[in-house]
Amino acid sequence: MARVNYSVEADPNNTARAMGYELHISPKKSIELCNTLRGMKTTTAGVFLEDVINMRRPVPFKKYTAGAGHKPGMGSGKYPVKVAREIQRLLVSAEENARYKGLDPEEMKIMHIAVRKGRVIRGFMPRAMGRATPKNTETVTIEIILQEV
Repeated sequence: MARVNYSVEADPNNTARAMGYELHISPKKSIELCNTLRGMKTTTAGVFLEDVINMRRPVPFKKYTAGAGHKPGMGSGKYPVKVAREIQRLLVSAEENARYKGLDPEEMKIMHIAVRKGRVIRGFMPRAMGRATPKNTETVTIEIILQEV
């Protein structure tokens, strides 16, 4: 695994950051959820992610709408539970990094959150008569930067 740098330079005195490398989650659902979380306060984002995990609040899908049904009070949306768990884990990690630096995580907002393609883990599924079908796993790298308000 190659070292991936952050795509944004931030002031280390009032920011905290975390990154998840090569997570086995959907890239499209990750992009939609990160677009929803960008700019939120950490407390609001934590409650929103908990609601998505418990399937109480859907994530609005604006770019990748194929197969996403309409949800009450909004257009197309889904409940990406697996993605929400991973991003919640990253958010908690960034908050702990803020505490370690002496910052107050409750008074921080998500300044930057981005999704990048990770490597593709190649696999195959054996078929009849000696054939095979590719069964690849896409991975995702997510970076998050919190900033004091």
